[in-house]
Amino acid sequence: MDLQLQDKVIIVTGGAKGIGEGIVNVLAQEGAIPVVVGRNEDDNQRVVAAIEAAGQQAFQVVAELTQPEDSEKAIKEVLNRFGRIDGLVNNAGVNDGVGLESGDYDRFMASLHKNLVHYYLMAHYALPALKASKGSIVNITSKTADTGQGNTSAYAASNGGRNALTREWAVELLKYGIRVNAIVVAECWTPLYERWIQTLPNPAEKLASIVAHIPLENRMTTAEEIANTTAFLLSNRSSHTTGQLIYVDGGYVHLDRALANS
Repeated sequence: MDLQLQDKVIIVTGGAKGIGEGIVNVLAQEGAIPVVVGRNEDDNQRVVAAIEAAGQQAFQVVAELTQPEDSEKAIKEVLNRFGRIDGLVNNAGVNDGVGLESGDYDRFMASLHKNLVHYYLMAHYALPALKASKGSIVNITSKTADTGQGNTSAYAASNGGRNALTREWAVELLKYGIRVNAIVVAECWTPLYERWIQTLPNPAEKLASIVAHIPLENRMTTAEEIANTTAFLLSNRSSHTTGQLIYVDGGYVHLDRALANS
């Protein structure tokens, strides 16, 4: 299926690693011009260089999104380069373990800036360009908003906020023809996830336990699977889909756990 994304300028925050990198690569393969927005220029350039070596297009902007002014700077830089924005993927963030017992006010607020505030600011500053292009927004969120996890109050709150903003923006932006959807991620294999597993006492045993409870095929979701759904939601092939929270998780959140071992 041709997703009709040729030459569409699409911003992906946190696009240099993990799920974000997967999204950037799929968008480039579809003929779009993904813009990697991330804090580390070397990481950004690595992704862009690989895409260009494959004969595709990409661009990068260095921004520390925990600093509110950097969201506006990033949008301005993209507009100065391309004069348009056709899509925004809010993806950057990290499960940083700021819990109720293990956190405090300063760390909690810092985590909200790391995981939620820039979702709002990137959309706010990109909005005039998205109105002009009738573009779309995809917010990457996490199961922690639905299931809880323990010891991650700030991240869970941020993802609850991401989900709520998805529905709120979908309503507010109806009149502009801007669609807003979210992809809810559960257990997705990324370098960051692998590093987390390795911090545990018995990483192989823990990983086996996790995948045993993923109903579809008893395996982790891949970044490419998240990316494929993201590309579809950004495209006009999903032209009547808005305000949706779509779970790309092998049935992890909603299907009966007993199915995983059947």
